Amino acid sequence: MKQRVHWFLFSVTTLMVCSAGSPLLHAQGARAIVLFENHCAQCHAAPAPDSRTPNREDLARRTPEAVLEAISTGPMAAMARDLSSEQKRTLAEYVVGRRLGSNSSGDASKMPNRCAATAIADPTKGPGWNGWGADAGNTRYQPASAAGLTAAQVPRLKLKWAFGFPNAGSMYSQPTVAGGRVYASSDTGIVYSLNAATGCVYWSFHAQSGVRTAITIAAVEGSKPARYAAYFGDVKANVYAVDAATGKLIWTKKSDTHPIARITGAPVLHEGRLYVPVASLEEMTGGDPGYECCTFRGSIVAYNASSGNEIWKTYTIPDAPAPTRKTSKGTQLWGPAGAGVWNAPTVDAKRGMLYFATGDAYTAPAAATSDAVMAIDLKSGQVAWSQQLLSGDAWVVNCRADDKSKDRSETCPPVAEEGPDFDFGQSPMLQSLANGRDIIVIGQKSGIGWGLDPDKKGAVIWSHRLGLGSTGGGMEWGSATDGSLVYFANADGSFGAEKAGGLAAVKIETGERVWATRPPPIPCPNGIRDPKCVQAQSAAVTVIPGVVFSGATNGIMRAYNAANGNIIWEYSTERDFKAVNGVPTHGGRIDGPGATVVNGMVYVTSGYAALGGGSPGNALLAFGVE
Repeated sequence: MKQRVHWFLFSVTTLMVCSAGSPLLHAQGARAIVLFENHCAQCHAAPAPDSRTPNREDLARRTPEAVLEAISTGPMAAMARDLSSEQKRTLAEYVVGRRLGSNSSGDASKMPNRCAATAIADPTKGPGWNGWGADAGNTRYQPASAAGLTAAQVPRLKLKWAFGFPNAGSMYSQPTVAGGRVYASSDTGIVYSLNAATGCVYWSFHAQSGVRTAITIAAVEGSKPARYAAYFGDVKANVYAVDAATGKLIWTKKSDTHPIARITGAPVLHEGRLYVPVASLEEMTGGDPGYECCTFRGSIVAYNASSGNEIWKTYTIPDAPAPTRKTSKGTQLWGPAGAGVWNAPTVDAKRGMLYFATGDAYTAPAAATSDAVMAIDLKSGQVAWSQQLLSGDAWVVNCRADDKSKDRSETCPPVAEEGPDFDFGQSPMLQSLANGRDIIVIGQKSGIGWGLDPDKKGAVIWSHRLGLGSTGGGMEWGSATDGSLVYFANADGSFGAEKAGGLAAVKIETGERVWATRPPPIPCPNGIRDPKCVQAQSAAVTVIPGVVFSGATNGIMRAYNAANGNIIWEYSTERDFKAVNGVPTHGGRIDGPGATVVNGMVYVTSGYAALGGGSPGNALLAFGVE
């Protein structure tokens, strides 16, 4: 699923710096990639091996301040002479992947709430929420033994502490809790390790770009004494293994060389291998008449988790992009492309399979593996099967049937072949049923939830419609199941307050609805499309015994009775907080990541504004029973 403006049809110019993850909302933001291609790529995209010209990766290792200086008063000033100051700032942040000022202000060593030096507990033991889905099946279910929180206690949840991410404009990653520590990051690309009980900070690590993925913690095989690694990816498609005790880099690799590739779904570790999903934002530039669209294909890359050596890479589209035609301006177009993987893969150890879902196509005709759930062999990476749940979904930002621009229409899929952008952002959930059979369950941006048979190549067992579906969802980032019921949240934010939001429970065997709850109405003095009263529930859902947690884009986190859907607790996070690290802290939109529940605490990130829509923020909040 793409990080995009949920209401982008109202104003495309509110899009942010796509590849960098920077949350600046200005007119040039959506054109950051094109700015680079037009003004920088000729020299920096592929310099000669013996050239002193830095390539893209070299530039990404610098600070945004250094790049800004170079194009303002330094050696590249002449090349950027026609750019405004705002465009130069956009370029600097795009190239590096971090906001100006984020490096110095985010260093843990300069924070007042440093934790006392203590040895790390074994993070693979004891209560925790490791990675995206809490278990190999990505069910987003936390059992009572690890949750440490009962349904009767949930109404008494109170804020225990808040941590402010310095200079962050969007809260990206879902908190991982392991060994009594919390690991999380934001659009600045700085990963923190915090004490789960107090929020004091152990260390920080500066990635090369914003870190959206949940973080996976695991023992490094063969290490003596025992060593533990934190695995994650960034929005420049870099993969990292960092020492979970110290924050020191173990290894880093580039998962894809495409300039707009990114990692959004969390890497998944199984038996010494790290499986990394790769997506891109190339569809953001596809409507530009000067851009040679489209050349990206989604993929899964398998690494040796200890060394970082690549074992195999499997593309979602088997055929490499090839030249198709040229526009009247001579711009070469390519295809097929698209089918990015926006979600964390799901491990099926019994069948030796890895399941994941794909995004839409960028070119027409849409690839047969777009908008699909796929299965590949864990060992070899060979595709076992693909179940496409929507065909013909070729979709590119700025390409709309009502746009009569000649230049744009030449670079867009033909109107007759344009799709609705109903791809998958969710991880497939693998669950065993009472009759001994297994089922794959997943929600789609179309507003439809699916039950699939893993023993019949993903054949459809049932489908259930909850929402209308739109480019912003439908069912967007993550559903949850306790093995009996599946809990689907509905976004539909583009339809206004009257239709946005909603949480439903359906029987996992049949897809039959048990209950559905609409968000309580909120006064809308500025109209039903005011983001403060549009309660799209696009964030991932979390379930513990008897309770379902689901956040809304207006910043409210709610807990529901799992049996009947009654709301038993809610908390508005769109406010100022006094942070334990002394950073000015404000909550905002809840989207993308879901709540993590561990050892009697509920951890929530507030302020997701990846590409606009709703209020940005920089808060990590920890709730406990008073």
